Amino acid sequence: MRLWVLLSLLLLQEALPHVIGQPAKSKRPKEPGENKIKPVNKKLKPKTPKTKERESADSSLKSQSILTQVMGKGHVQKLAATLSLTAGQSIELRCKGSNVTWNYPSYLDTFKDSRLSIKQLDRYSQLILANSTAADTGEYSCWLQLCNGNKCRKDETKTGSTYIFFTDKEELFVPTPSYFEIVYLNPDKPAVIPCRVTTPSAKVTLHREFPAEEIEIDGTGIIYDAKKGFVFQHPTPDHKGIVYCKAESQGAPQISIKYHLLYVEVPKGPPSTTIAVSSSRARLSDRVHVVCTVLGEPDVDVNFRWQYPGQETRSRGRIAGGWNPSPGKRDLL
Repeated sequence: MRLWVLLSLLLLQEALPHVIGQPAKSKRPKEPGENKIKPVNKKLKPKTPKTKERESADSSLKSQSILTQVMGKGHVQKLAATLSLTAGQSIELRCKGSNVTWNYPSYLDTFKDSRLSIKQLDRYSQLILANSTAADTGEYSCWLQLCNGNKCRKDETKTGSTYIFFTDKEELFVPTPSYFEIVYLNPDKPAVIPCRVTTPSAKVTLHREFPAEEIEIDGTGIIYDAKKGFVFQHPTPDHKGIVYCKAESQGAPQISIKYHLLYVEVPKGPPSTTIAVSSSRARLSDRVHVVCTVLGEPDVDVNFRWQYPGQETRSRGRIAGGWNPSPGKRDLL
């Protein structure tokens, strides 16, 4: 009986591995340190916080441009920060939106130039400039207006801007309506000599009329920007005088208009006013001369508004305006 049980156990041990489907493995002694986990050079991708994802989404919205250029039939392309075209070409710009406002060189409005046309359509606004000239060089931008009743504001997330150079080898400098211009040098802020060029690759230098010399441009105190002109970062009394710009680009050099640099030191604060009258007493039908004088920074716009007896009944009174580089004046006659 014991012999039969022992034989049955032996047969069961031999058959068990084959029943489970795994062959019997022979054991061997483990080498020292074999159970240690080997380091794996696996790069883990860091997780970006959700707040950062929101910030990047917001920044992409802020940089969204709605300005495009029409290249051909049904083909438009987004504009870069700058664009160079040959003077004489016509250009069509489009700005997406149902209520769009445009900004362009102001002289086009001043002279009511018929070459410029703007139309607001259902999905976009269209700006067409025909027969461009060197004087059209400048910034062209647009933005969407958000209106609530009569109040409107600029949508900062939907804007577009580009600076267009209309190159003309005969007009290296952007033409101006005058031949002489005054530039005020204020020690508290940069001053700009606006000798802008129509060809961005033109070499531009700055010159003093007396004594006749070229002004050194160091790239820090004085820099040149083709979109603005020469920028004096920290004006000093040594910079005052009459200057002009010279440009060269594959041909004879050209000279800009002259700029008179005036150094001014104006106390900070609101403008001050004084009023004076020609006579404190007057008879009926006599003329009284009243002068209102404003002292302040020369490049700050001043709006005058008069109040006097009989104004509501439209009595006689004539307002004359005047300006000079020192005080601003308005006369009531």
